Amino acid sequence: MDFTVALAQIKPKLGCVADNCLMVRQAVERGIDGKADLVVFPELALTGYFLKDLVPDVALRHDAPEIDILRELSRHISIVVGLVEASADYRFFNTALYLEGGELRHTHRKVYLPTYGLFDEQRYFARGEHFRAFDTRLGRMGLLICEDMWHLSAPYILAMDGATTLICLSSSPGRGVTEDDRLGSTIAWQKLTSTTAMFLNCRVLFCNRVGYEDGVSFWGGSEIVAPSGSVTSRARILEADFLVADVDEGSLRRERIFSPMMRDESLSITMNELRRIERERGR
Repeated sequence: MDFTVALAQIKPKLGCVADNCLMVRQAVERGIDGKADLVVFPELALTGYFLKDLVPDVALRHDAPEIDILRELSRHISIVVGLVEASADYRFFNTALYLEGGELRHTHRKVYLPTYGLFDEQRYFARGEHFRAFDTRLGRMGLLICEDMWHLSAPYILAMDGATTLICLSSSPGRGVTEDDRLGSTIAWQKLTSTTAMFLNCRVLFCNRVGYEDGVSFWGGSEIVAPSGSVTSRARILEADFLVADVDEGSLRRERIFSPMMRDESLSITMNELRRIERERGR
């Protein structure tokens, strides 16, 4: 079906859950006023990114009052938001929630926690163990969090599980400057989202944050990518933005007819070869 999505490219405050919740709530209400069907926020939108030892202090359970507020707002608009999740056994996850119709419909815990360059997530977070597509009133979707998208198997699994819309929440720092003064991380992400959409015949909704933490700049550039790999709409670089655009069911239908990659994909061959590789590595 056709729907309207809002990408809330916000500037979270590090460790300030109350302030960030207010910012998120205001953006949700803006989406409702703008007649959007879905609003998407960046990775760790409720907490900020470089939390380190603050992780236990900002973590929320699913029954937290902050989540209850978003659950109630989701009666009017579907919401995807990133936060630190606290589990019953006192583990902490970099998590994305999908709320809709007054309910928490899906939880994705980040699987691939980077520990290179600026990143040290495995020191503070537990690792997620699943990639699962899920049904919504807007179609079948899959959630990814930043580094997840850089592992080809992750979006592939979601697409094979029937997702036609991939939503990626990100807190990507700006790194590397090219000869034409563009950020290397911007170019890399734009190639990744376009290629993923094209090869999997899926829409990609990419929401990245902006602002500074510990001297590190986050570059924004949130975008909506059609199943052809072409960019439908893109937010500003290095500035807060609220990008609203229509998502067209017709473009998905046309691309899957014109370039039926997913129709011809053989899950059985893929599984057989992966099992063979696993056996051979175990020898």
